[in-house]
Amino acid sequence: MIKKSLLTVLALAGALLMVACSNQQPTADTSLKEIQEAGKLVVAVSPDYAPFEFQTLIDGKNKVVGADIDLAQAIADHLGVELEISVMSFDNVLSSLQSDKADIAISGISYTEERAKAFDFSESYYETENAMLVLASEVGQYKALEDFDNKSVAVQKGTIEEGLVKAQLTDSNVVSLTNMGEAINELKSGKVQAVNLEGPVAAGYLAQNKDLALSQVALEVSDGDAKAVAMPKGSSALKAEIDKVIAELLKNDGYSKFIDEASKLTVVE
Repeated sequence: MIKKSLLTVLALAGALLMVACSNQQPTADTSLKEIQEAGKLVVAVSPDYAPFEFQTLIDGKNKVVGADIDLAQAIADHLGVELEISVMSFDNVLSSLQSDKADIAISGISYTEERAKAFDFSESYYETENAMLVLASEVGQYKALEDFDNKSVAVQKGTIEEGLVKAQLTDSNVVSLTNMGEAINELKSGKVQAVNLEGPVAAGYLAQNKDLALSQVALEVSDGDAKAVAMPKGSSALKAEIDKVIAELLKNDGYSKFIDEASKLTVVE
């Protein structure tokens, strides 16, 4: 009898547990509500990627500016909150979303299927253009990708460009660096023979460094290598609002205008 009673109790407990589990609701999406209640949008950026995000002196004060910063401001304005820029190295930008140090990340980030497993992404706001910078005195040496065989090519760590170089310049020595400015310095000092980066970023460095030149060749970029806003997984409500901002900007060619304006700030008179 004791054994039967015990089995009955266990069966009832199991049934109650199953009912409790079946009544559990999915975790509520508070991504938008939390930002609005806080009254601010915290955006993770790595400001060493002009004209997307970089630091410059404005009225004697150091300020983070760029096309991505303008996009971040447009999103904050749409949400009716203040914008707070959180500066960090690029390899920490995405992880800041997982550690709740930022609400979104806008830092020249490209969507990938691997990244999408851990983060939500907005619709794309800019299609990637690839470029290869070399010394102006050596530009004639590089007319095909094979000319970079056995050469050292610098890229920024954690970027799509790093993956492109490793996949397409298999006979080159890939030098992955944390900061794009460091990569440019390595090129100017002769420690690497090229720097792979995005077209608008290359244009900014060319405007400031007459000893650099754009190579005649660039790496092939797939249609999927487009820039998007990253946010924590499960941010459907926030994504919907950000996508509205991006759609409006694309309709009016607004992001291209952001790039044009930001590019002017990279030129040293």
